[in-house]
Amino acid sequence: MAQALQPEARRYTYADLAEFPDDHYRREIIDGELVVTASPITRHQRAAGRIFFRLEEYRQDEGGEAFFAPLDVFFANDNVVEPDVLFVRADRIEQIGDRYVKSAPDLVVEISSPSTRRLELVRKKELYERFGVPEYWYVDLEAERVEVYELTDGRYPAPALRYPGETLVSARLPGFSMPADEALAVS
Repeated sequence: MAQALQPEARRYTYADLAEFPDDHYRREIIDGELVVTASPITRHQRAAGRIFFRLEEYRQDEGGEAFFAPLDVFFANDNVVEPDVLFVRADRIEQIGDRYVKSAPDLVVEISSPSTRRLELVRKKELYERFGVPEYWYVDLEAERVEVYELTDGRYPAPALRYPGETLVSARLPGFSMPADEALAVS
């Protein structure tokens, strides 16, 4: 008996992203699959703004660049994502192009939204690990904690957890710190 052939799933590339309208949806490509998410909630935006503000203060003292979404990070033609917040240190500033960051930022921050939890904790975390992002923060608004992942021997071991009342520090950004309450938008 002949088997029915399944149509091969379309593999998206960076060129495909340019074809979409500017309609306030976030479009990312992970392993050739198009991932579309809607605009985030207000607490998410407060958290992103506060983290960006602290990173911008750090940039003024130490150099580098802080960005918030939407800005593409181009890992490969079929792996292009928009982290909520990212930082590139001054010694790696050449990684910033006119349209996107050309390789792994030093710090990537993703902030939870009800519809993106699995995407950020599984797929994007695996992608960041695979492409060598040295430090990844997952700001979990539901659990009221920040998970800090530091790349060690090419892997993210169990994260350090930071809760309200504690301080976030970055191994990749010497001298950077901020209250976890701010990152979680609870204060």
